[in-house]
Amino acid sequence: MQLRGNNLSCVRGEREVFAGLNFRVSESEALVVTGRNGAGKSSLLRMIAGLVRLAGGALALDGGDPETAIAEQAHYVGHQDAVKPSLTVGENLQFWARYLGGVNPPVDPALEAADLAHLVDLPAAYLSAGQRRRLSIARLVAVPRPIWLLDEPTSALDAPSQSRLAGLMRSHLAGGGMIV
Repeated sequence: MQLRGNNLSCVRGEREVFAGLNFRVSESEALVVTGRNGAGKSSLLRMIAGLVRLAGGALALDGGDPETAIAEQAHYVGHQDAVKPSLTVGENLQFWARYLGGVNPPVDPALEAADLAHLVDLPAAYLSAGQRRRLSIARLVAVPRPIWLLDEPTSALDAPSQSRLAGLMRSHLAGGGMIV
């Protein structure tokens, strides 16, 4: 499987953010996108996730499900954690697992992977920023998808949580996944 961007361009607020961007990332590979603030790193990830319209160029996923959009074969973890404060940790993850993956997928392994099992019944309103980020990361594990789009994924994570995330990323790549 290979994700390709060919001659991509991005316009946000009538301003060209980037143009002529090309990339390739294959299964078991990670592509690290770097650049100055405002260079379009987040916009690129949001394009791949189907949240920002391409101003030009094309995205393709060779070897993916041809009947399913690239965005539906990817997980996107952005700057905002998409956590509903009134729901518990377990309810939040159960919602996302059903929304992304179907009927009542098990979430306990994902909570364990993100070191949140002990907080399953806590309303998300009481989570720290790092715990909220770990809950977003748990979605990656709850519903397997081949592409992970991670925008500053270590933001708000302490050192042990960063190490745990690195392990999850290595496992995803070892299983043939890809990360941008």
